[in-house]
Amino acid sequence: MTDHARKVIEISGEDRLHFLQGMITNDVKGLETGAVYAALLTPQGKFLVDFFLVPEGDVVLMDIPASEEESLMKRLTMYKLRSKVTLTSTDRVVSRGLGTAPEGAFQDPRTPEMGWRAYDGRPSENVDWDAIRVAHCVPEFGVELTPDTFILEAGFAQLHGVNFKKGCYVGQEVTARMHHKTELRKGLKQVEITGAAPVGTEILTEDGKTAGTLFTQSGGRAIAYLRYDRAKGTLKAGEALITL
Repeated sequence: MTDHARKVIEISGEDRLHFLQGMITNDVKGLETGAVYAALLTPQGKFLVDFFLVPEGDVVLMDIPASEEESLMKRLTMYKLRSKVTLTSTDRVVSRGLGTAPEGAFQDPRTPEMGWRAYDGRPSENVDWDAIRVAHCVPEFGVELTPDTFILEAGFAQLHGVNFKKGCYVGQEVTARMHHKTELRKGLKQVEITGAAPVGTEILTEDGKTAGTLFTQSGGRAIAYLRYDRAKGTLKAGEALITL
C-alpha cells in the first residue's frame, strides 16, 4: 500500500534552491543532509500548505497533499517568473513506515517517531498514523492545519518546519514577530479525552466560554487547539470531557 493522499512534484533547473529559499519557511541547506519539512504562507503569515522537500541528484522532490497539486503548481509557476526552474507533476507514489529509514528512504524530519518516507514505489507499512500523530502532537493538513493556522501555534518550531535565521520568505515578518513574543497565547496541545466528538467540535469551559477546538482523537488522547488562559479545569467538547 502507498499513500495516495500525496503527490510529488519534481523541481529542477539551476535556480531551484534559490527559488525555493525565497518562498518557504525552512532553509534549503537542510537538503544537504536529508529531507526538509516546510510550509508556504500568505503575506499575512497564515498557513497555505505544508510539504516535504527531498534531494535527488539535480532535482528536488516536493511531497505535497494530493488535493493541493493544481493550486500549488499555479502558485509555484507564478513565483517562478524568469528563474531557471522547471516544475513537473509526476506519478511517483509516497511510501511510509516506522523506525529508522531503510536504504533509499528518508527519515521524517518532523520527529523520528513519524518514521520514514520513500519515493521509489516500495510498499508502505500498515500503521495507525493518527495514533502516532496524536501521541506526538503532529498536525495534519486539512485537519489541524487550515487557512486560519499560524504555524508557530501549530508547533512548527518543535517539528523543525521553520528556520528563524534564513532570511526573508513570504509571511516571514508575521512569523518572526510571533517568535519574539514572550509566549504564545494559543496553540495545539495533546489532551486527555473521555468520550468522542467530531473533529472541529468547539471546546468550552465550565461556564460556557470558548476554550478551543477539538481535532484528531485516538486511544483516549486528542490534539486540541487551545486558548491557554481558558484551558483549565474540566472542559467539554460536545459530550466528551477534556482534561490537560
